[in-house]
Amino acid sequence: MDISKSIKLFEEGKKYIPGGVNSPVRAFKSVGGNPVFMARGEGSKLFDVDGNEYIDYIGSWGPHIFGHNPPFIKEAVLKALENGSSFGAPTEMEVEMAKLITSLVPSIEMVRMVNSGTEATMSAVRVARGYTNREKIIKFEGCYHGHADFFLIKAGSGALTFGQPDSPGVTKGTANDTLIARYNDLDSVIELVKQNKGEIAALILEPVVGNMGVVIPTEDFMNGLREICTKEGIVFIFDEVMTGFRLAQGGAQEVFGITPDMTTFGKIIGGGLPVGAFGGKREIMEKLAPMGPVYQAGTLSGNPLAMAAGFAALTHIKENPGIYDLLEEKTDRLETGFRENLEKLGKAYRINRIGSMISMFFTEQPVYDLESAMKSDTALYAKFFHGMLDRGIYLPPAQFESWFLSTALTDDDIERTIKAHYEALS
Repeated sequence: MDISKSIKLFEEGKKYIPGGVNSPVRAFKSVGGNPVFMARGEGSKLFDVDGNEYIDYIGSWGPHIFGHNPPFIKEAVLKALENGSSFGAPTEMEVEMAKLITSLVPSIEMVRMVNSGTEATMSAVRVARGYTNREKIIKFEGCYHGHADFFLIKAGSGALTFGQPDSPGVTKGTANDTLIARYNDLDSVIELVKQNKGEIAALILEPVVGNMGVVIPTEDFMNGLREICTKEGIVFIFDEVMTGFRLAQGGAQEVFGITPDMTTFGKIIGGGLPVGAFGGKREIMEKLAPMGPVYQAGTLSGNPLAMAAGFAALTHIKENPGIYDLLEEKTDRLETGFRENLEKLGKAYRINRIGSMISMFFTEQPVYDLESAMKSDTALYAKFFHGMLDRGIYLPPAQFESWFLSTALTDDDIERTIKAHYEALS
């Protein structure tokens, strides 16, 4: 496969952009080799600058649930563009978008639009702190909530401890307010709450983890978290940037039957454009300026183009609820093919899947938290990734990322992927 133009662009990009890319995973450091520079997407396919075609299983990391460049979203954006790209003033579509989100997700009584998932999670935590008049938060090892300082924290020498900065530029003072628990380990949360009684403002988690590969919570874990937060007056935040409108119309909270106090969104609500949102109980959201004292603002929040794309995406979901059955059918077919291949080849593996989110780990052990995910053979994944790339299948260039399927994938796409999977691992 010729990727000479991509190689040239990467070398040129490194002169002007740190690492040659504007988001680290794109640099292929986890799998080695040269990143592929894309030129366009259409349906289930991506096309690079050298003219190579790929069946896409990233979908821009989640938002392209309908595939690339669906006509109804393109039409909505072009129509909005005729009236202008940004006003810095409120528009009717912002109100319509808020009404639509609150109608689709019962736990959301009020919502604020922002420009990214990071903004959404950062703002949700700030509001939770303002609402409770507390400063500490609990997050989980392996859950990623964007690059705000208080999220870039890892556990210290023990799992039940104050966090330590996970990136230069994050202060120890910031880290002191972030407590780290283990995913799917309710006892670790109980101990943190006991040690910090009355000091914890919020508990935030990915209801399905997508950033250590797909990791699914147990029923007891989720129910226990809800019970603890209710009892202790802790704001329970679901980070549904990935899962929102992907797993179901009402997101992961609909799937699990759990009602969080606040929810963050991104990805699909932008229809492929940069958008985030956070919302929840009215009494919490009314703490936001200009109603309340908690400040949050954004010049491009509620951008007309992004609102048009997001409104088109969510309206399509509302009018076509069968898309989730279709996604389940396609992803189940892919998973079944993979399992049959791996059994024939005698490979040690674990496949974690929920709806149209799926990950394959090269390990014999169940994967249920960060520690178990880290046991996966990342060198084998890197080899597998390049084997698939060479066969025209575009996967996440890192073991610890979810794959995302779209309704645009055809039966032929899936069969080609299963065949490539067998060949790449043979």
